Amino acid sequence: MAAGYTHSLALHTDGTVWAWGDNSYGKLGDGTLTRRLSPVQVTGLTNVVALSAGDSHSLALRTDGTVWAWGYNNDGRLGDGTTTHRRTPVQVPGLTDVVALSAGYSHSLALRTDGTIWAWGDNSYSQLGDGTTTPRLSPVQVPSWTGLTDVVALSAGYSHSLALRTDGTVWAWGDNYSGQLGDGTDTPRLSPVQVPGLTDVVALSTGSAHALALRTDGTVWAWGYNNDGRLGDGTTTPRLSPVQVPAWTGLTDVVALSAGYSHSLALRTDGTIWAWGSNEFGQLGNGIPTQRSSPNPVFGLTDVVALSAGDSHSLALRTDGTVWAWGYNFAGQLGDGTTTPRRTPVQVPGLTDVVALSAGYHHSLAVRTDGTVWAWGSDYYGQLGDGTTTTLRRAPVQVPSLADVVALSAGCYHSLAVRTDGTVWAWGYNYDGRLGDGTTTPRLTPVQVPGLTDVVALSAGDSHSLALRTDGTVWAWGSNTYGQLGDGTTTFRRSPVQVPSLTDVVALSAGRYHSLALRTDGTVWAWGPNNYGQLGYGTDTSGLFPVLVSNLTGTSNLYVGAEHSLALRTDGTVRAWGDNYYGQLGDGTSALFLHPVQVP
Repeated sequence: MAAGYTHSLALHTDGTVWAWGDNSYGKLGDGTLTRRLSPVQVTGLTNVVALSAGDSHSLALRTDGTVWAWGYNNDGRLGDGTTTHRRTPVQVPGLTDVVALSAGYSHSLALRTDGTIWAWGDNSYSQLGDGTTTPRLSPVQVPSWTGLTDVVALSAGYSHSLALRTDGTVWAWGDNYSGQLGDGTDTPRLSPVQVPGLTDVVALSTGSAHALALRTDGTVWAWGYNNDGRLGDGTTTPRLSPVQVPAWTGLTDVVALSAGYSHSLALRTDGTIWAWGSNEFGQLGNGIPTQRSSPNPVFGLTDVVALSAGDSHSLALRTDGTVWAWGYNFAGQLGDGTTTPRRTPVQVPGLTDVVALSAGYHHSLAVRTDGTVWAWGSDYYGQLGDGTTTTLRRAPVQVPSLADVVALSAGCYHSLAVRTDGTVWAWGYNYDGRLGDGTTTPRLTPVQVPGLTDVVALSAGDSHSLALRTDGTVWAWGSNTYGQLGDGTTTFRRSPVQVPSLTDVVALSAGRYHSLALRTDGTVWAWGPNNYGQLGYGTDTSGLFPVLVSNLTGTSNLYVGAEHSLALRTDGTVRAWGDNYYGQLGDGTSALFLHPVQVP
């Protein structure tokens, strides 16, 4: 199995691949953009022996040594020589004799039988290891002159890469801001460098900004970020070089690891789990809320065969097929029928015959032997896939079949869905016409937004709605007090109206009361209120029509907050503008900005 950010992959014994979850950019490989609430077969892919899932792309290795890829491809992470998103698998050309692969956030790695590594995709942080920061649309070899030969395992992190050689040494390259390369510095590396003093390694795992290595003697070594004790060395000191997780902690004979956002888990051969790092919500499972900078056993839990660390909660699977959970539980993500945080493990009742599990941000998933998927926790955005508008689920529910839905968006009190036929459906609060059905009547079940077809994307703001059609036009409806509909008026609209003079749009985002659109030429256009400079064109004057955001080109995506805006550029840098009272622009100040500034 392989778990991506919002999608899952499974390899069947017959060599076919099955996928489920979010399907934006075609990452499920079934030829559609339809979100799947139960597994569907990846089209035309057989004889597969290995899988890896990145943020928004998927990789598969076939018995003939070829690599196949599908999903998001703006940065060339599919390796097919293009930046075209692929809804079905395409072969990575010129790459043969592959024995292992790893998908990072936005780059990909492959290991060949001759021990060489090949890399492609985003290279903003030199994560491809070819001595440059140039993105690669096709595989390039990580040069052998660096000393990186005879590789037997590899791991692609968020913006860095690790490799294990036959001699048991570890090599690293790419981003190094927290010392995650383990070379004694915080200097990014354009090509591989050896992690000094680390030998006899047999397994690797990387967290958000730290790394773990397992040696043949069963000891664990760690390096990188450590403010919350995630390295387990008894301190909160960041480590630029590997340090041993001390034997006196009892952490030996480790067979599996899992790194959460700010805590770490280890599974020993005796079936016990050991945990360290942040413990604000009891996610270490040791009965106390104090963070730990060295490993402590998870209380009263034995016979464990699998584990998973979420944002602030933890899951474990026992040999008898039962699931146990502990940590943060405000949304019911522990599945014990309550929202009470648990400092020690509790059994997820009524859930048996489980063979695999995964802990998400504030929700949890489990697969049973009969192939059904069960989910619990936060459901505010429908991430449990149960077809309701229930705020949360405190106990597991079976993920039912949702047909023909390709995208969803939840506003403050309303929800939107687009189906495969391009129609939009809406339900919830409707005082200001935000449902777009021509009325102000609240709807407890979905109603179709009439007259709106060929929709490919949508976004729900606080009290208004946006939709993007296949012809690149944007349509808007709902509250318009601040001009957030962009039609030149402040008139509420109960049915969709076209945002005039805005064409060739590829992405949109609705904030609390303002709106943004991204065009194919990489420019960003904004409209609505501008009291905090959230429109980004140098003044605080509101805009009833779309206006060009100043000094911003090469944009690849947009993110809108309440009164601030963010843009992700193709070079991997982030620009921000608008309200900054809480430091939400990330520039180290609390001053608002009327135009985009780079997040340093």
